[in-house]
Amino acid sequence: MPDAAKAERILVLCVDRDDDLGMKAGINTPILGRKENVNAAASLALRDPEEADANAMFEAVRIYDNLKKNVKGQEEHEVATIAGSDLEGVEADRQLVSELTEVLRVFPATDVILVTDGYTDEMVLPLIESRVPVTSVRRIVIQHSKSIEESAALFSRYMKILVENPRYSRMVLGLPGILFIVLGALAFIPHGLDYAIPALGVIVGAFLVLRGFKVDKAVHNFVKWVKEYSPPPFTVQVAGFSALAGVLLILVGGYLGGTAVADVANAAAEPFAQVPRLIGEFLYGSTYLIALGMCVILSGRAVRWFFERDLRLWRTIIIIVGVAWSSVMFVEASKILIEPTFKYDALVLAIIGGIPVIVSTFLTALLLRRKYSSYFKGTKESMTDFEED
Repeated sequence: MPDAAKAERILVLCVDRDDDLGMKAGINTPILGRKENVNAAASLALRDPEEADANAMFEAVRIYDNLKKNVKGQEEHEVATIAGSDLEGVEADRQLVSELTEVLRVFPATDVILVTDGYTDEMVLPLIESRVPVTSVRRIVIQHSKSIEESAALFSRYMKILVENPRYSRMVLGLPGILFIVLGALAFIPHGLDYAIPALGVIVGAFLVLRGFKVDKAVHNFVKWVKEYSPPPFTVQVAGFSALAGVLLILVGGYLGGTAVADVANAAAEPFAQVPRLIGEFLYGSTYLIALGMCVILSGRAVRWFFERDLRLWRTIIIIVGVAWSSVMFVEASKILIEPTFKYDALVLAIIGGIPVIVSTFLTALLLRRKYSSYFKGTKESMTDFEED
């Protein structure tokens, strides 16, 4: 008796790469099962009797029925239809792969018989073969009469698609319409037609740039984002605005320090011999604004931690005091770098006086943390600075 685990599972797979099922009949894919595929193909054929994908689906069902009549051994059979996207390209391929994965999850096929409309084999076949072997490919090409009447009907059909489908009408109708409007306007201007060729070149070039770099889609996505934008919580807004203001102060401080260095370097005969003074000039001109910017950024975060009842508030307060104290030390040190004969008493006082400030700030934060422990909640990261022994 053959082993059931080695039974072949043959999947008859119909592929609709441009998603005519969804666009014309409003049918969701993937479609799995004979009855479901027949109903979907009939619905699509009723919407568009000349649709090749409906014929491909009927052909897939016919192949499935023939396989069921001539079952060999322990073969299992199933028929399915997957679709891509009307955008085609990468989006269509990704959608096809996603739906194929979903079908294979329900029916883990060992072989696939691929049924297509004959125009997408080269693009679809590698995607299918990368996941399951393809043992046969059936191409469905609708046969048209060579008579002039049917050729004219077919031509009219495609012209209707070019006119009514927005994807093509922008190129076929929109661009020529703009060109005719410009030419008509130039005709009313004296010697205006002399500028017709440059004007047409600018319009066509602009259109190609917009389409080539997908600027129109970017603008559409931006407008959609503006319409659907929801502002973040108040605390996040406070932190964001304070960060923006702080960065601005830091940049201005760096600019002032850089201009001070440039002035000294331009006036000095040998700039490299005065590196300590240049460092001092930069620190003296930028330290206070940079420190203020950092304090503004940290203050915004502190406000956020307070409203969110986050223990990181206390650590942030200590860092703010430390930054403010450090700015005084850097400024006093910069005076000595600028003028070595400058007295260093103020620098020593800044260092010694800052130590009790930091210690008292730490102790105050520790006491307040204990007093208002019920208000604050713990965070994922451990607050080792405030852990009690």
